[in-house]
Amino acid sequence: MGTEHVKNNDSPHEGQGPVLVPGPAANGRPDPFDGLAAAVLDHRGTVLRWTGTAKHLTGFPAEEVCGRPVRDLVTDLPDKLRTATEMPASGQARLRHRSGDTIDVAFRISAMEGPAEFLVLAAPADHVVHHEQGAALLRALSSQNRVTIALHDTDLTTVQTNATPDTPDAPRVQPGTRLCDVLCAEDAENLKAVLRQVLQTGAPVIRRSQHVSWRHDPEQRRALSLSAFRLEDARGRPTGVAALYVDSPDVRARRHLDLTREVAERVGGFLDVVRTARALADVLVPAFGDLVTVDLAQSVFDGEEPPKQLGGGDLGLRTAALASAATVWTARTERGDLFPPFPDHPLLRGFQQGETLVLGADDYGAALGDPQLVEFVIPQGGHSVLVAPMHARGLTLGGISIWRCGRSEPFTADEANLMTQIASGAALAVDNARRYTREHRAAVALQQRLLPPATTDTAAAETAGIHLPTGGGAEIRGDWYDAIALPSLRLALVAADVIGHGMPATATMGRLRTAIQTLADLELEPDELLTRIADLVQRLVAEAPPDHHDVLGATCLYAVYDPITRRCTMASAGHPPPVLVRPDGIAEAVDICPGPPLAIGGMPYETTTIEIEPGSVLALCTDGLIQRSDRDIDQGLQCLEDALAASCRPDRALDATSRAVLADLRNQTQRDEATLLLARTRAVPAEDTAHWEIPADPAAVSQAREWATRQLTRWGLEDLVFTTELIVSELVTNAIRYGRLPAELRLIRHNVLVCEVTDSNSTQPRLRRARTTDEGGRGLFLVAQLAERWGCRHSQNRKTIWAEQPIERSC
Repeated sequence: MGTEHVKNNDSPHEGQGPVLVPGPAANGRPDPFDGLAAAVLDHRGTVLRWTGTAKHLTGFPAEEVCGRPVRDLVTDLPDKLRTATEMPASGQARLRHRSGDTIDVAFRISAMEGPAEFLVLAAPADHVVHHEQGAALLRALSSQNRVTIALHDTDLTTVQTNATPDTPDAPRVQPGTRLCDVLCAEDAENLKAVLRQVLQTGAPVIRRSQHVSWRHDPEQRRALSLSAFRLEDARGRPTGVAALYVDSPDVRARRHLDLTREVAERVGGFLDVVRTARALADVLVPAFGDLVTVDLAQSVFDGEEPPKQLGGGDLGLRTAALASAATVWTARTERGDLFPPFPDHPLLRGFQQGETLVLGADDYGAALGDPQLVEFVIPQGGHSVLVAPMHARGLTLGGISIWRCGRSEPFTADEANLMTQIASGAALAVDNARRYTREHRAAVALQQRLLPPATTDTAAAETAGIHLPTGGGAEIRGDWYDAIALPSLRLALVAADVIGHGMPATATMGRLRTAIQTLADLELEPDELLTRIADLVQRLVAEAPPDHHDVLGATCLYAVYDPITRRCTMASAGHPPPVLVRPDGIAEAVDICPGPPLAIGGMPYETTTIEIEPGSVLALCTDGLIQRSDRDIDQGLQCLEDALAASCRPDRALDATSRAVLADLRNQTQRDEATLLLARTRAVPAEDTAHWEIPADPAAVSQAREWATRQLTRWGLEDLVFTTELIVSELVTNAIRYGRLPAELRLIRHNVLVCEVTDSNSTQPRLRRARTTDEGGRGLFLVAQLAERWGCRHSQNRKTIWAEQPIERSC
């Protein structure tokens, strides 16, 4: 306890009132009242007396405070509290400092006997909090059954302890007890030497194995794990030692068991090589060493097997993880430094063959030989090292290097055996992560090759697609999008989601995407295309092993936009509907009737047709973008509509819009892969199309040629008149001869010239080679020779035969 001196009111130092002068405490113990300010108030709240510590706290001397109401010093005192009797008994307040600053304090008010006066005690709030936290920590430690805590003063006399006798006749450990009163003389001296060193140097002792015998039972030896720390006051002066004793039959064995369990729990949970290595290093420091590095072959980072090299040279090792105590310095960093070449040495060959090495720093440096390698590998102050190889499936992936520095004890044979086991388990975790990395990269490469270009630009629309893997790429699934250019300037838009993950899902995605592109070229209606894809998926299910039937399937949305009619026809196989953003910025989901997913057959698909204004944006996505654990699909669609309405602007590029939409929707953990395809629609101007109805008269063929010639001349395409007349003549002749009227002729001008003839006969035309004696049968053959490409599409009991010619080649 500090010594309290009371000054007279006429003290030249403080002017008035008693003054608390902190002084050194007996045995170096901290004074609990050090820094405690005090003042005396009358019943009206006027300051009567003022201490020196109050002046030190606020900066105001007694002559400036006494006689004034205390409310002048308190910034947050309510107006209704005008007298001392109305003030709370304790609490916190904010005081003015003479410098103009404020001080947060905790206070307590007590009524004094005699005159109506009140004693106010105050201390800085953070000091009070620290004292309360320290007391709470001490109470928590004292309540532990397996932990004995003892506080010793500078003479190593026990001040406080939770130690209890383990036998009825054992003396109780009371405050004031010395170590020699409890332990045998030799053990007491050994323990005092350890605690005295902690008190003098300030260096803590952590988990030191200490064997002791009790004075009342000298025959029984006990193993203690000792941790000791120096206690200091606010000014950094030593005030004693805190010692924690863990009583266990075999402390080292328990510690090794705990370390093994922690490594197993923390290291095996990652599928990333670097994260696995970091978790291992973090577990081993400081529990096993002062500096730990996990070094792996460069090929392991890439998911490949390490080289089967034996002997010295450039081993291609790179630091994957590094953990160290604050006082340990090394030239290496965790940014992936490559090792210099190693000399060929028997120790290196032993390591490569699975031998764990325990060496002193000097012996290790002599084995390395190269000064550059020595500086790179050996940390400053390191005195012993344990190097354990990481072997898995006959491969040396790398090694774990553990250094002990300063006053740490050297490694033992038991610790070397323990680390051999830990390194073996860690090697399996790293190898699993390596193999996953290889499969993941292969799946990513395959998926990226199978995905379409991120942007397209056609007469129908400009598109931008974005693909977001699960967890930033941790898992590959089968989501994809597509934009397929169709004849007659039309555009097919696809969004699909394959069940499953990894390579099987990616392979299934590739097969379905190829099938959809093939069927799209046949110009099938969306409902018919989905029906045929569903048949394909059912065949895939039948071909798969029985235990994989429930992981094969997909959902799909297929839409076809025609820039001439400005209509979009779509069908859904269990897929979320698209969202249409009109040019005025209003966004809403398209009302479609989804059919069953593609793995389920027997039910038809329905088509939905909508009209789209030019400049509108049609958004197709997979459910990973809108589905979250805390909301249903309708709420997710509403969030997508809001994000699109906020981000879609005519002056903003679609790829920038897609990134902005994803940024709006990625504020929560993403559970599934997601894709987003945006298509800003266009329209073919009316002056770039021409349309005629063909009468049921063979003479209409020549009339159709005249229509085409006149229109091409108006468009300035005179170079295409001859070939177009021949194409029109053959197609119109076939429509009149084999088709069913009414028939129509349509010409479309863009970067190609499209000639279409539509009739009511749904029979598929066939291209064949006519014999020499045949009078006909050469029409489609001639069309195929004159046009760059041709084809036929069907819609509601009608068929359209079309032919394209490139306009650029005629210029």
